[in-house]
Amino acid sequence: MRHIFCPLLLLSCLSVGLANRVYVHPFNLFASENVSCETIKTEVTKPLETVPLTPINNDSVVPDTRDLPGTDRLKQNVTQRTAVLAELLNSLGLRMYKALSSKQKDSNTLLSPMNTFGSLVTLYLGASKKTAIPYQQLLGLNRDTDRDDCVSLVDGHNVLRTLQDINSLVDGPKDEINTRVWAFARKGADLSKDFVQGTQDFSDTSYIRAVDFSQPQEAETQVNNFIQKTSDRKITSLFKDLSSTTDLLFVSSVHFKGNWRKAFQTEKTTMQEFKVDATTTVMVPLMTHTGTYKYLNDKDRKCTVVKLSLSKRAYMLLVMPHEGSSLHDMESRLQSDIISGWHRHLKEGLLELSLPKFSMTALTDLRSLLFDMAAEIEKSLLGSDAEFERLSSKKPFSVDKVFNKVMFEMSESGAETQDKTQDERVPLKFTVNRPFFFAIVEGNSNAILMLGKIRNPTL
Repeated sequence: MRHIFCPLLLLSCLSVGLANRVYVHPFNLFASENVSCETIKTEVTKPLETVPLTPINNDSVVPDTRDLPGTDRLKQNVTQRTAVLAELLNSLGLRMYKALSSKQKDSNTLLSPMNTFGSLVTLYLGASKKTAIPYQQLLGLNRDTDRDDCVSLVDGHNVLRTLQDINSLVDGPKDEINTRVWAFARKGADLSKDFVQGTQDFSDTSYIRAVDFSQPQEAETQVNNFIQKTSDRKITSLFKDLSSTTDLLFVSSVHFKGNWRKAFQTEKTTMQEFKVDATTTVMVPLMTHTGTYKYLNDKDRKCTVVKLSLSKRAYMLLVMPHEGSSLHDMESRLQSDIISGWHRHLKEGLLELSLPKFSMTALTDLRSLLFDMAAEIEKSLLGSDAEFERLSSKKPFSVDKVFNKVMFEMSESGAETQDKTQDERVPLKFTVNRPFFFAIVEGNSNAILMLGKIRNPTL
């Protein structure tokens, strides 16, 4: 099975960011000290340390009590860990995004690499040694020196807390990113303390509940109502067609709310045509701002790239193919070194920039996405070959549904006041009136928070 999952490579922006540091393999950065290769055939025989779950029908919507351990050890090499993890999640995130976007050729697409990566790491905490191997290989966290009959387990908590370190670089009074996790387990099947702790490491808020799935329709109503109440009514009617044999439902959501560094000029917002394709146009409000931007005309890839700074460290790279070029063709060639290369080669200039107002939400079925990447990946991580010996006291125990909800919201206002000084230069006009791709990036770690495309802003 190992040949299916190629180890992810640390690409150019990592080598630039860590030029003065000694290279450390990702496994060694995130593994516990003195970790050894554990024989696969010998699963842990000692009882799991489990956590009793609150029944969903007790009407409590209070988040789980958080029991976060000390982080003194994790403060070591924090810059190196965030940079390395950013490259791993960027590479996997782009691979996932391309599979998703290819399936959604004629619709808008949105994916959070951080959210999908964090979901996989959380589920990894419950995987058997055999199933841990493909998880670590897909995530880029496997140890290259392991034999075929054993596995060295990475410390998933270390990975998840580093993800939260990256999130904390974004949080502030203007740019906000919030992650929530829900897990619903079969009544009577307590979950491992390790997994429950992982849901807390991964999220700002977590909810773990026990559900009686023997009456699937009633369980479906309970679960959906609970998520709606605890998501500020942002997630509704999520689960359908539950089964009486359900063991675990897992949901994570990430909500990014940002502000432009410079406000768009509301008096210049006008209704203009947006060319969805060669035969279809829609009327949309285009916001306009004239100012200094960093941008690049990439003639090789036939696209224009503009950097839109957000109010703190995060920024958007907006990429629009040249007239007559295909957005799908450009996306299919995307790699994380291309995105970092665009950022390095941006030049500053005066632009009159016009772009559509847009906010987006998307729901991704992680099992379906893994299957679209490769059937063997889904089979090994969540499908028929996946084993979750470390997840619950109940044996066997399966992960039935995994959903990722992504919400992206931008304000038309800005974090800073408009610069009133006159600029005698003639601005270059750049109007985003065709389908475009964008990436939201955290500037310190270079982690990609969101990847998306807009084919039709009215959808």
